[in-house]
Amino acid sequence: MRKLLPLIGNPHGGGRSALTCRYRCGDACFHEVPNTSDNEYAGDVIARAYSRRSMLRTAAVVTVATAAGSAITLGGPGQSANATPAGEAAAAGSAGKGGEAARGLRFKPVAPNTADQVTIPEGHEQNVVIRWGDPIIKGAPGFNPDRQTAAAQAGQFGYNNDFLSLLPLGDEYERQQLLVANHEYTDEQLMFKAYDPANPTREQVEIAWAAHGLSVVVVQEDHRSGKLTAVSRHQLNRRLTATSEFRMTGPAAGGALLKTSADPTGTKVLGTLNNCAGGTTPWGTTLHGEENFNQYFANAGQVTDPVQAARLKRYGVSAGATERKWEWFDKRFDVAQEPNESHRHGWVVELDPYDVNSVPRKRTALGRFKHEAAQPRLTEDGRPVVYMGDDERFDYFYKFVSSKQMKKGSSRAAKEHNLTLLDEGTLYVAKLTGDTPPAELDGSGKPPSDGEFDGSGVWIKLATGNVSHVEGMTAEEVYVFTRQAADKVGATKMDRPEDVEPSPRTGRVYVALTNNTDRGKAGKEGATEANPRNLNKHGQILELAENFDDPAGDGFAWRLFLVAGDPNDPATYFAGFPKERVSPISCPDNVAFDPHGNLWISTDGNQLGSHDGLFGVATAGERRGELKQFLTVPRGAETCGPIIQDKRVLVAVQHPGELDGASVEKPQSVWPDGPGKIVRPAVVSVWRKDGKNIGV
Repeated sequence: MRKLLPLIGNPHGGGRSALTCRYRCGDACFHEVPNTSDNEYAGDVIARAYSRRSMLRTAAVVTVATAAGSAITLGGPGQSANATPAGEAAAAGSAGKGGEAARGLRFKPVAPNTADQVTIPEGHEQNVVIRWGDPIIKGAPGFNPDRQTAAAQAGQFGYNNDFLSLLPLGDEYERQQLLVANHEYTDEQLMFKAYDPANPTREQVEIAWAAHGLSVVVVQEDHRSGKLTAVSRHQLNRRLTATSEFRMTGPAAGGALLKTSADPTGTKVLGTLNNCAGGTTPWGTTLHGEENFNQYFANAGQVTDPVQAARLKRYGVSAGATERKWEWFDKRFDVAQEPNESHRHGWVVELDPYDVNSVPRKRTALGRFKHEAAQPRLTEDGRPVVYMGDDERFDYFYKFVSSKQMKKGSSRAAKEHNLTLLDEGTLYVAKLTGDTPPAELDGSGKPPSDGEFDGSGVWIKLATGNVSHVEGMTAEEVYVFTRQAADKVGATKMDRPEDVEPSPRTGRVYVALTNNTDRGKAGKEGATEANPRNLNKHGQILELAENFDDPAGDGFAWRLFLVAGDPNDPATYFAGFPKERVSPISCPDNVAFDPHGNLWISTDGNQLGSHDGLFGVATAGERRGELKQFLTVPRGAETCGPIIQDKRVLVAVQHPGELDGASVEKPQSVWPDGPGKIVRPAVVSVWRKDGKNIGV
């Protein structure tokens, strides 16, 4: 029997360094889990559902229905899914015979490694598209790490790029596209020489404010390759920071819970914080999820009102001082002085990147939590449905269904109408059910007797417009304290639901559940069918099919598509594909689709001894479950924001060199500019040397 790959011994969960835990999420995994409800854990659900059928299937059963040649019978709410894709047995039987990989995945996989570079497949090339500090706005100076100012940074590409979107610009901009990037957080120890975490200066704090937010920048395509180059100081380029103006919209806007001394209207907020994964809408805007916003707000321990204190605790707001000490320089970050300011963060932000004068909007109808992902799909009658994860241990998975239909075309009337689509509709939370006997769910991840983790689920209504569906809560309270509303209705606790993407080909929805090392610990929920491993280091990906393929419906079927980890570990699962033919993967985070319908997965916190990377996996046909690694990122870095086009793959390389003991003076990586240069997060483009399409 082959040996398991070596594990990284790291008390900070996953493969993350302590430094990343401090600056990215405020050591969230070292705090008490905010969700103390007795709602069912998805791991328990998965565990019960593992052996729900009386008739055994082949050992290589695939998850939810395949895109091509499949038939799926989905039960109504509360009923089990009876899904057997046509040709499933044939796919399982032929998968081990070799042959050519799925179209779009025909490249030699990159081996796991710890190289301090972006490692790509043979026959490919790469370039850095744009780095932290590169000037993008007219008048912005070139980057000088020794002469940083807030004014300069406000015109330069921000720090720690995460979600990416590439949008077309039309014929008048030959071979140009519009790149939109999130800037999740700052790591001041890697930004400033002689940084003292206990005593940051106002200048350093203001630079950090300016390094957060969003960037919009035009990129130029090389006509002979997939190379992209940022067009500095283009008229469409834009920066939005922690001090830019944003507008609150939707049913909670203007309510008492969103009013502050600086904004008695409850509709105008400064800044967007900790933007993680997002989405691109069919009407040409981008969506950005505010994730670990809680870490920026201080002194919740001074709040004496028990109701308010419980709300702050459920969202993980710091009891004392914050890591960055922003509350020293602006009272809005001190909840003892501004109790409602934190309520104005934790939303999905919608940006019109084509209009440099537009004010981005925080959409309250989509609820408030640690948003990871917001990728819409349309119903048959043209209404947007947005799927969202709450990136916290034991938290939930949501969707929003708009009550308005999208208008086609580029007229002003259509554009204005479409900018209201996410303000009216119904917010739901997911409850999963599994049928496996509890005895078959031992927390090891061992598959049940029928060979798969699966079940059914229902969408539970939380609020529609100004109407609450949660007993004891007003609609405004449901939107602002969405976590507590979901607690009340019995939503299923998940293993950190991060990015969520519906397949543009099949409508199947894929949920990245990154990990949960607290599952099964003393006093914590144990394994369920949807979360089948205790002390879950490696995570899994859940595949969901809406009943009757109706994204506006109230029921769904689900199965685990991937159970990540070392393929030599019997607890792992790759949609039934032979495990000796896949790349090892750990801690799935961001997901995206290529033009061929394959799912691409970026990782965060790899626990298998290799650097994080990007992987492609077939979701349909004979090769379903075949997973191949496309690239790895440098030391200390995370892979974010993948975009897969015909000619290129883009990734955001986030927090390179962010390892314990690192500083500007003692860098732990020399990427991207080599020795003697400051480490800089950046966006990378990869293409084939021969100019042909990726993976074909």
